[in-house]
Amino acid sequence: MSSSDATVRVEDRVLKLTNLDKPLYPEFGFTKGEVIDYYTRVAPVLLPHLRDRPVTLKRYPNGVDGKWFFEKNASEHRPEWVRTVRLESPGSSKGNESVNYVMVDELATLVWLANLAALELHVPQWTVGPRGGKRDPDLLVFDLDPGAPATVVECCRVAERVRVVLDDDGVDSWAKTSGNKGMQVYAYAPAKDTSEYAKGVAVRLAREMPELVVSTMAKAQRTGKVLIDWSQNNPAKTTVAPYSLRARERPTVSTPITWDEVEECEVPEDLVFTADEVLERVEVAGDLFGG
Repeated sequence: MSSSDATVRVEDRVLKLTNLDKPLYPEFGFTKGEVIDYYTRVAPVLLPHLRDRPVTLKRYPNGVDGKWFFEKNASEHRPEWVRTVRLESPGSSKGNESVNYVMVDELATLVWLANLAALELHVPQWTVGPRGGKRDPDLLVFDLDPGAPATVVECCRVAERVRVVLDDDGVDSWAKTSGNKGMQVYAYAPAKDTSEYAKGVAVRLAREMPELVVSTMAKAQRTGKVLIDWSQNNPAKTTVAPYSLRARERPTVSTPITWDEVEECEVPEDLVFTADEVLERVEVAGDLFGG
């Protein structure tokens, strides 16, 4: 075992951690050991948002500057205690293909994934029941994606309008940064067809705010505007989980934020949070995500 490997006990599980000194964010000097430490410390607020949701991983074995890949199927070399659930693959042309997803029920599973350099954790807006069946979506999400030169500042102005529309429908909402360049607004599902509901809100705001909002994916229309991506409510799609790291130059995090922070955002850096900053926020304010 090299000096940067370790065998640790996580609750009642034993894990071998490898290459802990390896920089996964080279420009920032943030190592795999620090990634594991972050996920371990943020677990009390992260795990409730992963529970019962099949996780899609975005893995960076050679760091954020190296090749990466999405991974849906659980590794064949996983520990026997890692829970998985086999689900029909959404969007399969044959309708009978399946994926064996990891279910992150416990801290040890989260640590194991971090050791695989699974920097980003993506989840759907629905959960799996106790017998492995897919439930109806319980969350609604509006993914706000700015087209340059628009930034998260313009996303905040759009998020405020989304909040008003939802409030008028009697629906509470909350927000988080994407950890990249945009943000998301969430709510508990106010309708059975969340995709259709979200599309209606997006189309309405694109009509009311044509100078700032678009509701279609056409890139030619998005310069300087914010796309309200309602399609993230498609059951086949996933969105980055709250408190997940992102694979940027810095170890930024998809960070729950208050509506006061949304309203007060004036420059993009107002809503950029690194792993250390998120841990400090959680220590002071607890979990800001979930209404």
